[in-house]
Amino acid sequence: MKVSLFVFLSILFYSCSNSDERIRPEIQPISQSVYASGVLKSDGQYQAYATVNGIIAEIFVSEGDTVKKGEPILRVSDKVQKLNAENARLAADYNDLSANKERLNEAASLIDLSRSKMKTDSSVYFRQKNLWDQQVGSKNELDQRELAYLNSKNAYANSIIRYNELKRQLNYAASQAKRNLSISQTLSSDFVLRSEMDGIVYNINRSVGEIVGPQTSLAVIGSAKDFILEMQIDENDILLVKTGMKVLVKLDSYKGRVYEAVLTKINPLMNERTQTFTVEAKFVQRPERLYPNTTFEASILIQTKERALLIPRKYVFKDSLVLKSNGDTQMVRIGLQDYRKVEILEGLQETDELILPEQ
Repeated sequence: MKVSLFVFLSILFYSCSNSDERIRPEIQPISQSVYASGVLKSDGQYQAYATVNGIIAEIFVSEGDTVKKGEPILRVSDKVQKLNAENARLAADYNDLSANKERLNEAASLIDLSRSKMKTDSSVYFRQKNLWDQQVGSKNELDQRELAYLNSKNAYANSIIRYNELKRQLNYAASQAKRNLSISQTLSSDFVLRSEMDGIVYNINRSVGEIVGPQTSLAVIGSAKDFILEMQIDENDILLVKTGMKVLVKLDSYKGRVYEAVLTKINPLMNERTQTFTVEAKFVQRPERLYPNTTFEASILIQTKERALLIPRKYVFKDSLVLKSNGDTQMVRIGLQDYRKVEILEGLQETDELILPEQ
C-alpha cells in the first residue's frame, strides 16, 4: 500500500511540474530540408591574369564599369616587345621572295647559260664523233670534245640543283620570318588584357606602375545580371539532394526575407579538407540588387507534406520514444523532421497528450 501511494504521489508531482509543457500532436505542413551555407557569385565570374611580365602602363576601366567581350581592361608596357616586333618585320621583309627576285633571276640565267653551252658542246661532240666514225680526225680530239660535253652537261644539271636549293632556302627563310612576325604580333596583343565576357568589372587588383606577371591576378569580372548561389553541403547530406529541388535562401544583406531558388548543379568531388560538397543554385525570385561574395544561408527542400501529425522535436527522446501525460512511455515511428518539429507516422493520435521528458 505504501509503495502504490509513493508511485501515485510521484506521478502526480511529475505531472504537476510539467503542466505548462503539455502538448497534443497537431496536423500541420512540414518540409524536410538540408542546411547549406554559401557565397553569392556573379555568373561567369573569373579572375583575369596577366600573360606576360611587365609594368602596368594604362588602366582603361574603373571598378563598377560595364564592359563588352574583347574590350581592353588594361595594358602592360610593351616597349621591348615593340622593338622585337619591328625586328621581326624587317626580317620578314628581307627574306620575302619578292625581295630576293634578283638572286633567283641570276640563278635562272645561269641555267640558261649552262644549257646553251651544253647544247653547243653536244653539237661539237656528235659532229666530231661522226667524223671519227668515218675515220676522220684523231681519237684525242674526240675525247676532248666528249669531256667538254660531259662537263657542260654536269654544269647544267648543277645549275638547276642550285636554283631549286636557293628557291627552297628563300621559301623557308621567308616562311620562318613570317611566322616569327606573326608570333611577335600575337605576343604584342598579349600585353593588352581584354574582357572575356559581357559583364561588370567588380575589382581592379593592381595600379599603374606595378610589376605584374603570369601569376598576377589583375581584375575580377563577372555577369552584371545573373548570379549563382554557391553552397557547401555536408557529406552526410549529399545523397539526399538532386538538381531541380527548391531552395529557400536567406541573405545576410536582406535580413528577414526569404527568396526562392532552384538547385542547378552538384559538384561530384568532395573537398577533403572541409568534408563538404559544392552545389549551385539559381534564383527563381531574386532581390533587386546583388553583389558578389555576399554570404547567405539556405534550406534545400527534400520533401514536403501538407498534412502531417507533428510534435516538437524536444518531446522525442532516444530517437523513438515520447512520454504521455499519464507517465507512460510510448514508442513512435518518425517521418519527416525539420529543426523544430517531427512527423509521427505511428504510435500517437491527435487526442494524445504529451509531457516534456526530463533532459
